[in-house]
This record gives sequence, C-alpha cells and structure tokens, in this order.
Amino acid sequence: MDKILLIGNPNAGKSAIFSRLTGARVIASNYPGTTVELTGGVLRADGREFEVIDIPGTYTLDPVSEAEKVAVKILDETIQSDEAENAVVINVIDSTNLERNLNLTFQLLKKNIPVIMALNFWDEAGHTGVNIDTDKFEEILNIPVVPTCGVTGEGIKALVDRIKEARRSDFSFNNEEKWNQIGDIIGKVQTLTRRHHTLLERFGDFSVQPLSGISIAAVVLFLSFQIIRFIGEGLIAYVMDPLFQRIWAPVMMKLSFVMGSKGVIHDILIGKLVDGQIDFGESFGILTTGFYVPLAAVLPYIIAFYLVLSVLEDSGYLPRLAVLVDNAMHRIGLHGYGIMPMILGLGCNVPGALSTRIMETKRERFLSITIMAIAVPCMAQIAMIMGLVGKEGALGLSIVFGTLFLVWLVLGLFMNKMMKGRAPELFIEIPPYRIPYWKTLLQKLWMRVVWFVREAVPWVLVGVFAINILYTLGVIEFMGRLMGPVISGVFGLPTGAVAALVVGFLRKDVAVGMLVPLQLTFKQLVISSVVLTMYFPCAATFAVMIKELGVKGMIKSALIMIISTLLVGGLLNLVL
Repeated sequence: MDKILLIGNPNAGKSAIFSRLTGARVIASNYPGTTVELTGGVLRADGREFEVIDIPGTYTLDPVSEAEKVAVKILDETIQSDEAENAVVINVIDSTNLERNLNLTFQLLKKNIPVIMALNFWDEAGHTGVNIDTDKFEEILNIPVVPTCGVTGEGIKALVDRIKEARRSDFSFNNEEKWNQIGDIIGKVQTLTRRHHTLLERFGDFSVQPLSGISIAAVVLFLSFQIIRFIGEGLIAYVMDPLFQRIWAPVMMKLSFVMGSKGVIHDILIGKLVDGQIDFGESFGILTTGFYVPLAAVLPYIIAFYLVLSVLEDSGYLPRLAVLVDNAMHRIGLHGYGIMPMILGLGCNVPGALSTRIMETKRERFLSITIMAIAVPCMAQIAMIMGLVGKEGALGLSIVFGTLFLVWLVLGLFMNKMMKGRAPELFIEIPPYRIPYWKTLLQKLWMRVVWFVREAVPWVLVGVFAINILYTLGVIEFMGRLMGPVISGVFGLPTGAVAALVVGFLRKDVAVGMLVPLQLTFKQLVISSVVLTMYFPCAATFAVMIKELGVKGMIKSALIMIISTLLVGGLLNLVL
C-alpha cells in the first residue's frame, strides 16, 4: 500500500485535513516504545489505496521533544524503507504564518522525498488580509501548492487530485542564509492588506494576559465543569444505569442462581448479594462492579470530559491556558501543559492519570500522576463531599478544598525540590481562535473513548479481581483491624470509618456515602473527607498508575500518599 505522511507544525490543522482525507477509517496507536500517539487511516483515490499517517506536530527536523523525535524517526524510516518510492509527504502549512512554517518545509525538501504542500487556513488568511500567489509559490519551490481549509473542506478534492504530482524538489538553500531566503520568498509570494483587529483576536489577547486571562480561565473552567457534570450525570441516569439495572442485572441474577448464590467463584465473578440482589456499587464482583465502575460510573464522565476537552483544544483555548499557568506550574516541576492531568482528574482520576503521557519526561509523569492522585478529587467524589459536608455550611467545604489545594501546592513544591531534574520549557505556538470542525472533533472523541475502554477497563477488572482475592483470604479484614488504631488515634475518627476507607479503594464516592450513618461531628466530617481523598486512589486509578509508572514507581507513589495522609490527617485532628 502506498503511504502518505501528513507533516506540519503543531496547530497547522493537520487533524482536520486528516479527517477529510480518511473519513471514519481511523486507527490510533502508540508508537512502539513511546507514549506518543499516532493516527492512521486509509485514502482511496485514482484507483490507488494510500495509508495516511498523521505525524506528531513538529517545528523542525532537529528534534527536541519526544513527539518531534518520533516524527523524525517515522520520516527517516519511510525514506530508508523499500516503500520510499511510493511514499508522499503532504506538508500542511498555516497560511497565516508562512515564516515559521517554511522552516520545516525547507528541511523536508532537503530529505529528497516527494512533497506536496497544503496551504491550510486559506479562508482565515483571506480574512486577515494575507494574500498568497500560489502559482509563484509553486514556481519557486518546484512542488505542487494547494490552498485548503480543513474545516470547510475547501481545496481537499484538489489536494487529492494533485497527490500524483508530488515530487522531489531541486530547490536548494544555504542553512546559514535560511531565514533570509524565507524572507525573500515571502516577499515574492505574499502581500498584506491593512485591517483592524477582530473581536476574536482581541479576546485571544485578553486570554493570555495575567489579570484578564485568569478571570476568563475561571469562567471557562466553571462552565466546562457544569457541562461535564450535566452530560455525565445525564448519561448515567438515563442511559447507563437503566442498561445495567434492566438488562445486565437480570442476567447476573440468573448466573448467580445457577452458581448457587454463594461460594468463592461466585463471590469473585458476581460478588456478594445485598438483600438478595446485586448492588453494582457494593457487590464487588468482576462481572458486576468490575464492569459497572468503568463503563457506567466512569465512562459517562470520560465522554463528557473528552467532548469538552476537544472543543477547548480545537477552538485554540488550551494553548492559552497552558501559557497562562506555565510560570506557576514550573514551581511544582511541571510546565504549562501539566495543568491538563489536574483538570482531567477533577472529572475522573483515570483519564487524568492516562493524560500524563503528554508530559515529556518520566520525572514529570511521576510528579503529575502522584500529585493528582493525592490532592485532586474526582467529580463523583466532589459531589458526595458537597452533599456530606455542605450541610454544615460553606466553612466545612472551604476547609476541605482549601486543605487539598494547599496539599497540592506544598507537595508539588517539596517533590520538585527533592527529585533531581527540572521541567522543560514550554515552546508552543498560540493559534488564533477557531470554530471546531465537528467531524474531526467527534472522531477525536471516539478515538479517546475507545482508547480508554481498551486501556483502562482491563486494569479495572484486574483490580477488582485482586480485591476479591484479598477479601476471600481475609487480608482486607486484617487490614481493617490493623488500621483501627491509626483511624481512631491519629485521625480521631470512629472505628466504623475503617470500612469506608477499605471500600474507598474501589469507589471513593461510595466510601464517602458510607460515612453518613456514622453521625460524624463537623471536625470528623472534614477530616474523613480529606483523608478519603488523599489516601490510595480508587482501584481503577491505582491499576492505571501501575501501568503508567510500573510497580516500583507505583510503590514509591503509594508511600508518598500514606505519609502525606498521615501528616495532613493528624495535623487537622490537632488544629480543628
């Protein structure tokens, strides 16, 4: 099969072009040995079938980040392979910023591989007063140049029709004079007309200025969480819960009856029956709670979160948020994009843990996943805490969430000082605000949801299985007795809270709900909410942490959790 590599700068619109070329025939996978995700699809044109690969965005072929290294490696592997004669590079260019984009183009032309240029955001260039003579451009570079707009589909047919014209260019440049040559070319092909700033451009400027940017970020994040909660809770209440209660529960009850409603195998697969019925929150069977937790309780929030995240990404807001918080995030050893696992973690810690793959070093991934797991409660847990502590007034909630924020900050500062290394600088291009292309957005959402189901669900099942084995062997009961003195002595909580802490390993929101019958005092409500948030994450997150950090990294992270929880819980017991 012939191969097409889509190569361009970050935010040049490659994903929209890719979506237009491949439609729904898409496969997402990690490049071997890395956490960098590649997207591939199939294009059929002129009786030929092309494998289209969306290469990670890169500014240069002299790589710095892991994503850029993967981009260069794929290009070099293609050039050196037996398929090189049938390979084509589509160089996707941001028409509104030729100077920056042409640096990569020059380097591609030197690779001696057939190239065709897609001048993307052609409509936006016209709106901003940028006029480009494509015929003159082709004449100078000696490759086909096609104006495109991935969002509207303008020029895509012409791009596909001209793929067969892609060719190796005899254009040569002097690396020492590269930027002068780029300037000369732009002077020959581009003309600018005077115009005023648009409303979106002014809003874009406000988004990265400290005072106005923070205000805008607060509004955007507040609205995002409201939308996420609305969609997530709606999917749970009207889709997932009815499916499990009306369809899956009867099937499991029949299977339970066949198995005699008891026994070790029954308890592992089905779990314990509650009042003679299956309770998906408490039965703890692989086929009951094991499926319910990731698919009915977590997946709806995953769908809602990734939908909102995709809108924020494709509209151009996320790079602005990353720039806005970059200096602050460096204090805890992360760069601006380190805010993403924290934001995702507020929806659900599982995608928060998985999203640490965007961090470039193992140190950053360990820092972000540990801080998030300790100090960032998921949306379901937040709702339960608000219901439990909120009845005591705003003071209780302020203490709980204020304490967690201080833990997040102090722990980040401490770990950054103690762990060798430093956060790399954040080099990103801030794109103009754009209306997201719905087809690309839904395609991205679908790939992320499938990725979650494929990556996270098996690990949740493994976690539930392990917990059931521990229950069967009496290990959990032993741990409960062992933790009793700590719960009562250090945290000042009644021994009944031990059960909630044990259950919290599987579902923290359920654990918070188990505190209701204990008639806790104001002080105990605050301490228990903080402790439940900080100690071991839920089984789903714990399983993903093992996968992302390895057993050694997970144990190191778990020790930090235990020590932090003991210190903070004990301190609250003394202070309150």
